[in-house]
Amino acid sequence: MDQDNNMFVDTNTQDNDIFNEERISKYLENAKKFDIFFLIVAVGIVIFYKMTHKYKTDISTIEDEVDENEKEYKKALVKGEFHEYPLLSKTEITKETSIYRFSLPSDSYVLGLPIGQHISIKATINDKKLLRSYTPISLDYEAVGYFDLLVKAYPTGNVSKLVGELQVGDKIEVCGPAGGYDYTANCRKKLGMVCGGTGITPMYQIMKAIADDPNDTTQVSLIYGNSAESEILMKDELDELCERRPNQIKVYYLIDKCERDDWEGGVGYVTPELLKEKIASSDEDDVQLLLCGPPRMVSSVKRMAVAMGYTKGKPVSKMEDQIFVF
Repeated sequence: MDQDNNMFVDTNTQDNDIFNEERISKYLENAKKFDIFFLIVAVGIVIFYKMTHKYKTDISTIEDEVDENEKEYKKALVKGEFHEYPLLSKTEITKETSIYRFSLPSDSYVLGLPIGQHISIKATINDKKLLRSYTPISLDYEAVGYFDLLVKAYPTGNVSKLVGELQVGDKIEVCGPAGGYDYTANCRKKLGMVCGGTGITPMYQIMKAIADDPNDTTQVSLIYGNSAESEILMKDELDELCERRPNQIKVYYLIDKCERDDWEGGVGYVTPELLKEKIASSDEDDVQLLLCGPPRMVSSVKRMAVAMGYTKGKPVSKMEDQIFVF
């Protein structure tokens, strides 16, 4: 009886040991599976968080960019009204020419000037009220809260000399917009341009707008004349536009006097031969010639262009004219 009991007890103990080992083995196996499952879930949660967080961040960034692009700005210019704007800074380009930056009422404002149009500056000199027209070189889509004027202060000038004497904080009276030219993308297939000195300002404004718009395919060819290489205004900016659109925007520099042997531009004045070489023919489809600069140069080039077949424009140029004088 005792033997049987002992056997019974021993057998039970052995069975229990086996049972316990199996339970422990299964427990450990299940624990490993649970740990692996938990690890997979944890990794999944981390990946999901990072992906959704990045997605939210990307969406937020995109929304910020859209908001910035779609932001409505107030226009400072009110046609027929003069308003004062203080000088923010002055950057000298040559001895007589500088870029003058003027402040708008706040960063909620742009100037409100259509591309190709100009503003009028009013000044009282010797008890006489004078108006002079200037085309800003800044564009509304990038100049928020300010506008830039490129002005050559002639020693014998009136308004230009007054602008040249401005100190930071001094104000000018401005009215606009004005002018018969209002550039829109692809309004012409080809634009020929001839200008001299500060007459580059409306040309640069139009050229930059074309270069900045990937959908604008207008072909531009500019002849830019100056007395000397050192007098060429905004050359770096013009060269940059040509580099960005090498097959679309071309600039030919023309100077009265050559200052170095390796000068790659032209020397002398605009001739009919040069005009025919650099500017599109009048019989090409949808071409327009833009002129700005000294009166003698403009009159001379107009005669050449008419002789080439361009249609003579009205005394005061209109947007539809084949020859437009700023």
